[in-house]
Amino acid sequence: MGLAMAAFDLPDPLAAPLSFLDVLPWRDAAALGAFFVLWLLYEPLLRRVGRGRGVINRDMEVVRAGWMRSMLRRTDSRLLDANLMGHALNSASFFASANLILIAGLAGALFGGDATWRGVRSLDVVAQTDASLFQLKLSLLLVTLARGLLDFIWSIRQMNFWLAAVGAAPEVGDAALRGRWADALSEIINPALAHFAAGVRAYYFALASALWLLGPVSFVVAAVAATAVLIWRQSRSRASRGVRRVRELLDEEAPESLESGARPS
Repeated sequence: MGLAMAAFDLPDPLAAPLSFLDVLPWRDAAALGAFFVLWLLYEPLLRRVGRGRGVINRDMEVVRAGWMRSMLRRTDSRLLDANLMGHALNSASFFASANLILIAGLAGALFGGDATWRGVRSLDVVAQTDASLFQLKLSLLLVTLARGLLDFIWSIRQMNFWLAAVGAAPEVGDAALRGRWADALSEIINPALAHFAAGVRAYYFALASALWLLGPVSFVVAAVAATAVLIWRQSRSRASRGVRRVRELLDEEAPESLESGARPS
């Protein structure tokens, strides 16, 4: 097989993995592995820290369920609720547009080939690396931002689903039926805003991946710091305490919630 490949000048299928291993030193490989572990295990780690409550993401699910119950009790107008969702839609659209601009710039630099490398190799931050490793670092930053863009796009679509569902919701007087409507609307709005939060969170990890240009140590420190800041803001910040108090106030309305059929998160 090797003779045939040499005769016809065919590429060796084992050459690419070996060259990739040569490009990625063990320090950078370890830093990249730690980054993916922190990025992929953030949600399970947050659930373990919160244990069902005590973190913003979990508490806000209950707060939004309370919002849905209050909205369905209002029979005069739901323009306030539509305006609130409109603000969230505008924010998600803004972040999605910003992501798209950053991705386009990175894609242009990544696929610029030797021209890009010749333009940046004189910089101190890339002086200790080669072209292939530099492209790998840009690729990671591109993938991180692209993941955030997909979260924002899916969030926008789900918000539009919610608006259509709110428009279809009748003026319900029966408490049990109102509770079922609140449950159905909560199942749309909660994942919508959860994906919005995931898109924002991607910026933290994108910043950490950008610091890989400074070296593997900076990369790991930035990834750990981003994860720690996110967990602290979710569970120990003043905002988390405020959201927790709102949830506790809603929990005090348990008889009404059970009457309406709402299920606590």
